[in-house]
Amino acid sequence: MCHALLEDIKFFDLLLRIDRELAAQKRTDGCPCGGMLHQANYPRKPRGCLDVVRSNYVSRFSFCCSTCRKRSTSTSVRFLGRRVYLGLAVVLMSTRPSRPTPTLLRATQRLAIPIRTLQRWRQWWRDQFAHTDFWQTVCARFMPSVDMSVLPGSLLKRFPGAADEQLYRLLVFLSPITIGYPVTLREGR
Repeated sequence: MCHALLEDIKFFDLLLRIDRELAAQKRTDGCPCGGMLHQANYPRKPRGCLDVVRSNYVSRFSFCCSTCRKRSTSTSVRFLGRRVYLGLAVVLMSTRPSRPTPTLLRATQRLAIPIRTLQRWRQWWRDQFAHTDFWQTVCARFMPSVDMSVLPGSLLKRFPGAADEQLYRLLVFLSPITIGYPVTLREGR
């Protein structure tokens, strides 16, 4: 996988554009009660992104119903649930080798991701993600089965296209877990 995407401003812009489209669709769909949805974004303190794009990642698109006052958040390709690190960083850094290499250490320093956090992410993919309702529902789409011991790398390879297309498709595929699909994201970072 091309880890250069972690420093590709155009890819970050693409993810922002996709999230805006998802938010616009959510707003168009409206609230189940029939009320109008008003913008009520969640503030975020994103980690794992370049300083030049950070200002575009300081909020998560969300809405509040004018009638019932319920919160409604659109799916996202930028954020992976409630984690403070961007989904892009969680996926790409989790595909790196588990043993510390000079390349891995440079990448973790550049993005300020502690090695322990990488270990938790890998464990989450292997131990928790594999048992989520989401994965149990969709895993049959992949034949032969995805190698669970090397997630998310083995899942990423199942999507067609160049490296950026594969990552984009994986983030779209994972977007249902970003809005409360019954999934546990315990460590939050």
